[in-house]
Amino acid sequence: MKTCLITGASGGVATALAAQLRDAGWRLALASRRADELALSEGELAIVADVATEDGAEAAVARATEAFGQVPDAVAHCAGAILIAPIGRTTEAQYRACLAANLDSAFFVAKAYAPRVQKAPAPGALLFFSSVAAGIGVANHAAIAMAKGGVEALVRSLAADFSGAGLRVNAIAPGLMRTPATERMLSNEAAAKAIAGQYPLGRHGEAEDAAALGAFLLSDAAGWISGQVIGLDGGFQAVRPYVKTA
Repeated sequence: MKTCLITGASGGVATALAAQLRDAGWRLALASRRADELALSEGELAIVADVATEDGAEAAVARATEAFGQVPDAVAHCAGAILIAPIGRTTEAQYRACLAANLDSAFFVAKAYAPRVQKAPAPGALLFFSSVAAGIGVANHAAIAMAKGGVEALVRSLAADFSGAGLRVNAIAPGLMRTPATERMLSNEAAAKAIAGQYPLGRHGEAEDAAALGAFLLSDAAGWISGQVIGLDGGFQAVRPYVKTA
């Protein structure tokens, strides 16, 4: 039975990914800062930890390793936070919180997991989440674009450092997806229509879209994929949408 630690496990994408892995027979450990927000199935482990700190990330990976009796076959790092604000109105506290939630957490989870895989008898898989804002300029995304750009650089560096140990490291760079964190942006019909119109495929993403890709990247079927940042954005970064003229 494959094992996976999911961080930020109370979020919409993490919840959808957990459901996909659960259906595929994986054994899960779910980490969050708040245990009361976790939806656990029988036999699953809840871990209360703030993985934006080194101690919290180390505790989460160590607890999962102890419970599984081995280093997790995979870690899906779903922790993060959204910040949409012009740079002139971004406070220092907002900026530092954005980097802590998105970039610091990725670094510390990798630091806790990757060296363990290096010493383990089996390979591993580490999945991060970036954003379209790291790959193309999107207005009012300065802090989050910077943080996620760092995550993408981390993916490539880790893939180089730990490929010899059989650790695959990849990231998904999604466009806007419907999750509890973005529900407010999509609650208005006119706003939802305007957002959908930005994407060549004519819709925003769903958490299940990211879960399906994430489950694939963590599986043995993706065994020759590493160091990649894969766009999941309805064509947002790749093509211009066709706009009809009168």
